[in-house]
Amino acid sequence: MADIVIINPRFDISFWGLEHCMPLFGKRANLPVSCLALLAALVPDHHEVTLVDENVEDIDFDRLGRADLVCLTGMSIQGRRLMEILDEVKARGVPVVVGGPMATVEPESLEGAADVIFVGEADETWPQFLAEWEQGTHKTRYAQKDKSDMATLPLPRVDLLKADRYMFGSLQISRGCPFTCEFCDIIVTFGRRPRLKTSEMVIAELEAFERAGLKIIFVVDDNLIGNKKAIKEVLRDIIAWQQERAYPLTLFTEASLDLAEDEELMQLMGLANFQSVFIGIETPNEDSLKETKKLQNVRPNAGSLLERVHRIQDHGLDVWCGMIVGFDHDDPSIFDVMPKFLVDARISAALIGLLHAIPTTPLYDRLKEAGRLNDPDASDLYGTNVVPLGMSSETLRDGFIQVMQDCYAADAYFKRLDTQFFDNNFKFVMHQLPYWKGQRLAWMKRCVLNYVRFGAVAARLLSVVKDDALRARYKQQLTRVVRRRWREPHILFVYTIKVAMHYHYSALAHALAQVDEKTGAMPDAGRSFSRAKRRWRPPSPLRRRRRAAGRECG
Repeated sequence: MADIVIINPRFDISFWGLEHCMPLFGKRANLPVSCLALLAALVPDHHEVTLVDENVEDIDFDRLGRADLVCLTGMSIQGRRLMEILDEVKARGVPVVVGGPMATVEPESLEGAADVIFVGEADETWPQFLAEWEQGTHKTRYAQKDKSDMATLPLPRVDLLKADRYMFGSLQISRGCPFTCEFCDIIVTFGRRPRLKTSEMVIAELEAFERAGLKIIFVVDDNLIGNKKAIKEVLRDIIAWQQERAYPLTLFTEASLDLAEDEELMQLMGLANFQSVFIGIETPNEDSLKETKKLQNVRPNAGSLLERVHRIQDHGLDVWCGMIVGFDHDDPSIFDVMPKFLVDARISAALIGLLHAIPTTPLYDRLKEAGRLNDPDASDLYGTNVVPLGMSSETLRDGFIQVMQDCYAADAYFKRLDTQFFDNNFKFVMHQLPYWKGQRLAWMKRCVLNYVRFGAVAARLLSVVKDDALRARYKQQLTRVVRRRWREPHILFVYTIKVAMHYHYSALAHALAQVDEKTGAMPDAGRSFSRAKRRWRPPSPLRRRRRAAGRECG
């Protein structure tokens, strides 16, 4: 029996991490990367497996020194820390292997630093390596030939996670996306044919998270609705499971904007208790959308961008979105257009980033051929490796910072939030169902719990915020939601979470503005935020980083 330790390095502060408001919820991190529990499940039973997520616990390097094998998985945004851990483990003479997005996108950066490197999906190559390692015949590099059959994966070892330290669970239903967005590496890594787990597998994972005490689950698929016909069958089974148990879990996910074109799919997601969906809108500039081949967002017969966002919201799904500045068709006017679009769209949470060219993507190949990729030093200076076409690099960087300041100023943020929850009286599907007429006791328990949650988070928020003006604004917003929607405790709780989220976004936007006076470079916090949803930053001697949701292995 071997002692195997699997590690996920800590992330830098980012949009997704919600690090500034995690203490308000009594948690250490927002969610575990989904590959941790899956990697553990792929290890044969005769080995001992330990999971270490540095985002919720410190690494005991003396403990690692006693292990037989250490495995690291990480995204490029975690790269600097991943390399530090590699050095510490190797200094103790322990064999170390590395997989995940960073190893897939820039394997050359790990050569010589790790004993074994896994490129791409590793659901087959990780067990293969372990079998060969036991025999002393393993290779130094593994690249899985075929895409994994999702229906054959084992149940992730959720029991090995320190679940009480996370706010959300992370579950992956599918991999792959049918679209061809130029800047995205998903179709390169996972392919254009979406592959799904069976309903039985999904339900088993939901039950594992429920047993672990995690009641909010992020379905980390990059596009849950890539195969609409297949996901509808899974959603129907999730609905039946939720209603048998009085809706124990709240779900949220990522999907493409064509969700708005499928009435049945929106209804099924609401009935399954998906309450929020992150959508890659990217830009209100249709020429830029066409340029980057995001053609699913440019469908005149389906309605405008705003009409489709509102259609999704009208079906009880809260929309978060990703936005990008720096496309070839962007000029400085985009810095005024984007904040206005978000107001009109009633989207409070928008991940706004600089266009970044990820190796392996068509965008990277095109810009490399055109000589429009920054070197590492210039990338740190301007926040991106892309040399823009419609403006100078300085204008793009400064305009991006200004967009962040404009969008996450308290007045702008709460205007978007209040338009949604007060002016348009937004409601989630699950709380309006006739189903609850037969579940009176369960409904009452849910209401009481949400009142308690609202009070606890509101009290913590007002005690933690030290800025007098900001604390006064939060008190004003909380008072307003109580007056307007006090009969809906679930709305009180969700609204309070969104007020707390502003505390996080405001801190990030403030950090982003702290440009180095001598060099003009963005601070680390700014660069992490600007690419929080992107998958790569250019390698340099000291830095390599990226996002947190659930890329496999590893």
